[in-house]
Amino acid sequence: MQLLVYLLAYPLLWLVSRLPFGLLYFLSDALYPLIYKVIGYRKKVVRENLSLVFPDKTRSERLSIEKGFFRHMCDMFLEMIKTIGISNKQLRKRFVFTNLEVLHQLEKKGKSVMLMFPHYASWEWVIALDAHIESKGYAIYLPIQNKYFDKLIRDIREKFGTTLITTKTTRAIVAKNRKEGQLSMYGILSDQSPMISKAQHFTDFMGITVPVHVGAEDLCKNLDLPAVYLKVTKRKRGHYEGSFKLLAEHPRDYTNFAITDLFLNEVEQSIREKPEFYFWTHKRWKHRNKVPTKYLDISKNQ
Repeated sequence: MQLLVYLLAYPLLWLVSRLPFGLLYFLSDALYPLIYKVIGYRKKVVRENLSLVFPDKTRSERLSIEKGFFRHMCDMFLEMIKTIGISNKQLRKRFVFTNLEVLHQLEKKGKSVMLMFPHYASWEWVIALDAHIESKGYAIYLPIQNKYFDKLIRDIREKFGTTLITTKTTRAIVAKNRKEGQLSMYGILSDQSPMISKAQHFTDFMGITVPVHVGAEDLCKNLDLPAVYLKVTKRKRGHYEGSFKLLAEHPRDYTNFAITDLFLNEVEQSIREKPEFYFWTHKRWKHRNKVPTKYLDISKNQ
């Protein structure tokens, strides 16, 4: 069944990936009313999230963010498909980076890096970074259940120089690369909600106390990886800019969870600047009512 689904879907994906950008965004404009108004894909989740984190905004202001998000989501979904057929030249033109010296200085010191970023603007095209660094690029991800689509995604990333590694194999691969002296850069999305049973840290995110992932910080501390935040900005339709901020060059000098909180502070700033580009369909605040009392008490005293 997995193969059948893949064989039926791939020709359409391939065709869309070959569309010029003008037609791609024409298709996105056509998809928007279908996804937003007819299907209403996760509209209830989006509205609940926006109401939770922006209680001071008017209903009209939140509705404007909501519509902007769904338009962006349609663009990004098609841009993801476009990655199948996009060239290196096109990708480098559409995703540019500023202050690359932040990474280059760490490379000169012989340091591998943990690159932390959120589900904001475009995370799929961050693979454009491989063309600008000496380090070997790795992206930490959760495999797709359909093994054929999973292989397709891995093949696309590797075409641009990025190797996908699973969350389960990350620690062993990072340790192996460090032992062998391979200069590496590990990209990880760290803003989503963890399983409540595995939560180690609760903190304020967008005004609400929630459990947060600490895996990236654990890797940084255990394997002495500097933590760098990648801020992505959508300059205009189909064009993005990435900038870097060193969060912790010597992670072992930081108290537990400090790096995670620094990262989330940066994410929050991006969201408040342009909230329509955050991925609001995720149930990021679903565990807000399961926070241990001691964390709620701390939050109230802050």
